[in-house]
Amino acid sequence: MEEPALNNPLWTPSKERIASAPITAFMAEASKRAKRTLETFEDLHDWSVTERETFWDLLWDWAGVIGEKGGAVIANGDKMPGAQFFPHAKLNFAENLLRGKGDGDALVFHGEDKLQRRLSWDELRAEVSRLQQLFVSLGVKQGDRVAAMMPNMPETIVAMLAAASIGAVWSSCSPDFGEQGVLDRFGQIEPVLLIVPDGYWYAGKRIEIGDKVATISEKLTTVRNVLVVEYMGQAEAIAARSPKAMPLKEAVEPFPALPVTFKRLPFSHPLYILYSSGTTGVPKCIVHGAGGSLLQHLKEHRLHCGIGAGDRVFYFTTCGWMMWNWLVSGLACDASLMLYDGSPFHPDGNVLFDYAQAEKFTFFGTSAKFIDTLRKSGLRPIDTHDLSSVRTLTSTGSPLSPEGFAFVYDGIKADVHLASMSGGTDIMGCFVLGIPTRPVWSGEIQGAALAMAVDVWDDQGKPIREEKGELVCSNAFPSMPIGFWNDPDGTRYRAAYFERFDNVWCHGDFAEWTAHGGMIIHGRSDATLNPGGVRIGTAEIYNQVEQMEEVAEAICIGQTFDDDVRVVLFVRLAPGMVLDEDLQKRIRTKIRTGASPRHVPAKIVQVADIPRTKSGKITELAVRDVVHGRAVKNKEALANPEALDLFRNIAELAS
Repeated sequence: MEEPALNNPLWTPSKERIASAPITAFMAEASKRAKRTLETFEDLHDWSVTERETFWDLLWDWAGVIGEKGGAVIANGDKMPGAQFFPHAKLNFAENLLRGKGDGDALVFHGEDKLQRRLSWDELRAEVSRLQQLFVSLGVKQGDRVAAMMPNMPETIVAMLAAASIGAVWSSCSPDFGEQGVLDRFGQIEPVLLIVPDGYWYAGKRIEIGDKVATISEKLTTVRNVLVVEYMGQAEAIAARSPKAMPLKEAVEPFPALPVTFKRLPFSHPLYILYSSGTTGVPKCIVHGAGGSLLQHLKEHRLHCGIGAGDRVFYFTTCGWMMWNWLVSGLACDASLMLYDGSPFHPDGNVLFDYAQAEKFTFFGTSAKFIDTLRKSGLRPIDTHDLSSVRTLTSTGSPLSPEGFAFVYDGIKADVHLASMSGGTDIMGCFVLGIPTRPVWSGEIQGAALAMAVDVWDDQGKPIREEKGELVCSNAFPSMPIGFWNDPDGTRYRAAYFERFDNVWCHGDFAEWTAHGGMIIHGRSDATLNPGGVRIGTAEIYNQVEQMEEVAEAICIGQTFDDDVRVVLFVRLAPGMVLDEDLQKRIRTKIRTGASPRHVPAKIVQVADIPRTKSGKITELAVRDVVHGRAVKNKEALANPEALDLFRNIAELAS
């Protein structure tokens, strides 16, 4: 496929797709409420921001939220933090997710070890009922925390729904977290119940976790019971190592499948506790409410992603990433969830596309890193797989490069809505994401989320266009955190988002509006480079060097040197490649011509590995701390903490 001209989009939705998109039907209803015709997405977005109360009230009705809405839609709406959405409403999150009908799939699971399972809606409700009864028998009550160190498998979703049905608070991580990483998270929130697997598979290896489970069970002193989920045939053996533990299969045996009962609770009742990455200290415990999470996800799934009843929705994620929570909410759209646990590249990069073809995915969610790795692998699913059912492909986790955009259309599927998304754990959703009725432009996220006053501001707090600045949101929205755990006066919560600009959410992303009304994320603003006092986003450098076949991946930091900050680029090269003078010259030329002379690194250093968080994000701040001789406070947040040692005392950076 030829590179598209700069003034041509990569993809434009057909009239038929626009007409059938849920957002088009919603716009017709919004026009009735607005008492004027909303013709474009821009019209709809402007109305949703200026008439927030009407928008959220309509979304509740249009999406068929189950619960008692109450009278007011927003109280203290001009305060951030402090705004309250649906202050008199009562609902239950699990009740809204277990609404699906019929014998069709609710959950389909493929494990890397070839284990496959599927649950119908009736079977899902039956399993939730049995766990609900078990939890109650174990004394779990409203407000208690239920913690899970689990793979992305059906039992995890069943347990979350059972917890939510009685008003307990759910928190999860993936079983590849180290012992201290689990304790740093769950130790803060004092759970009464812990759910673990008896092991898991990754990259063809059987991973034993018995020692870790025994230690964690002992050190989490508030945990009264540990349930061990059978995955590898070792549940009884694992459970026997702790007096608190029992195999889940055995524990639920006494309980028959009954109709699930749901405790309707206030809109802002705590549902989830998620965690910041923790690379600069013990992770912050971010508490999200049931109503805000539900409404935000219904908006994003139905309107921005076009998900509806009968869709088959996949997201490659672990239970330690907020995209798991995002995926699970797809049940509220009567969609079937496609779950996968294991490496996306075992035995090779075809495994997820094999799954997509076999189960006829309509929605395929992944990360920018997966797309880039696939591009460099030489695989072309467009030539080898029938992906005709896939309507939408989404990317998140880090900025998707223009080369990644081009590869999706050239190497995966030509007629697909590619929606790059950005938001985060902090808001349980997205600030900017896909818009099914608008064209897709290379390297750009399509636009702002409905009802969110997203903008880019300069250092003086003034809006700017086609310039780089801080990503902000100047109005309150339902999925703002309830707060942080153990932050009674809200001091840490305010410091995290509201100190830069008063009464405005400052997200910490370095962003830019484009001429098309889309957005480019240039990386985290706290990792922004400042050579000579000029702000540079790291993503602009990665977009250039990772086009080069010689470079497998890169990480860039600003090093304080000689009373200034200089750009240092670390590269992990493709097998057999060496960072000689010629390659250094070609890297610098590529950056100079593709980005700007200011982006050219002062130093380029070859490394054997690059540290990543558990969710796959490179850790610029941790590398920066190591280079400057500062301690990294929480290595347990990293998937490969040993990689940090590669960045210590590098002779080339001393001069």
